[in-house]
Amino acid sequence: MLKSCLRRKVVWLAVALVIAAGSPVGLGPSFAYAADSRIPANAVIVWDSNAQTAIWDIAGQQPQVQARSFAMVHGAIYDAVNAIAGTPYQPYLIAPAANGAESTNAAVATAAFRVLDALFPAQRERLTAQYDESLAAIPDGAAKRRGITVGTQAADAMIAARENDGAFGSQTWTVGTQPGQWRPTPPAFASDGAWVGHVKPFLLPSASMFRTSGPPSLTSRRYARDFNEVKTVGSATSTLRTADQTQAAIWWHDRHLVEWEIKRQLATTQRLNPLQTARMFAMVDLAEADATIACFNEKAAWSFWRPVTAIQLADTDGNPDTVADPGWLPLLVTPPHPDFTSGHACFTAASMSALAYFFGRDDISFSGYSADSGTTRHFGGFSQALAEVVNARVWGGIHTRTADVQGAKIGGQVTAYMVGHYFRPKR
Repeated sequence: MLKSCLRRKVVWLAVALVIAAGSPVGLGPSFAYAADSRIPANAVIVWDSNAQTAIWDIAGQQPQVQARSFAMVHGAIYDAVNAIAGTPYQPYLIAPAANGAESTNAAVATAAFRVLDALFPAQRERLTAQYDESLAAIPDGAAKRRGITVGTQAADAMIAARENDGAFGSQTWTVGTQPGQWRPTPPAFASDGAWVGHVKPFLLPSASMFRTSGPPSLTSRRYARDFNEVKTVGSATSTLRTADQTQAAIWWHDRHLVEWEIKRQLATTQRLNPLQTARMFAMVDLAEADATIACFNEKAAWSFWRPVTAIQLADTDGNPDTVADPGWLPLLVTPPHPDFTSGHACFTAASMSALAYFFGRDDISFSGYSADSGTTRHFGGFSQALAEVVNARVWGGIHTRTADVQGAKIGGQVTAYMVGHYFRPKR
């Protein structure tokens, strides 16, 4: 009971850090329900879906790379929409000149298109067709032209800000041979993504701002607890993991991130207008990007071995409470980077705590479908989703609990920093 209570407290930490940072800003009196046939589709939602097509469906970017791309798209969209609305909130990078008569839809489409075109020049023909389709639905005139200008300026500012930001650098993970040190894992024995921890953050002054005290000592009781939990429940052949836990592990591991669907679903069910949607998407995506950067910086700092390595080589760790199993394999394929901290826990804690802050509550229901698991999972609130991802990475056999918990803490800290410094209402 005590252990369960402590775990719940740690899981709540990410949301609590944000709520403690200050009262959430109200959503405002103006709502537009995207599902109402009398109201045009929310352009921010439309272009988020278009961004997903470019970033994942075609480019196939992995989660740690996707985060930067989505943040760039929605940072630019937010600045354009915020400017047209009269700049009621702090701009992220720029507040283009606007008087409110500009077409918001033209601005959104232009900002998104120009950022995506800069990121994916090989997709230019397809992206241009989407952009032309969006503009064709907007009546010609001054409002359309001015909206295009605002969107262009917002996109240009974002593209310039991210030039030479360290993305796709040449850094590699340090491969060790001593107990506790990371080395490539089966089946691919790959190494990828080390550059992510060296990218210039979108919000934080430093990628190492929220450094943890590191993984537990190999000879500690906490390490043995982490080890034996993941060894038992995270094994490919575990008899203790339930069918639902197996589905959850696979669902959260889907590279087609269900969090995109969740974000769009909430914008629709909560009847957000384009400004509210742009602000919410920007807060979530930029927090996710910086949490990912901070997490990968943390991975490089500690370079801690993954469970599959730890369990197969447990006879070298010096801990009498761990037993080696040279044939042990996890349920999921281990990602090609170190254990500590969990990237998914960092990312999801940032998104869920940002949503909790934006809406000012935790008890909003949402769901998401994963093709990998073939299931839809339902959540009664943001903390419930965060609690499940912390568990799911252990159930999948790819992270220790401490790596998940500390990752969630980093995600919450990133969001807490964001709400104290960005996207605030102008006084």
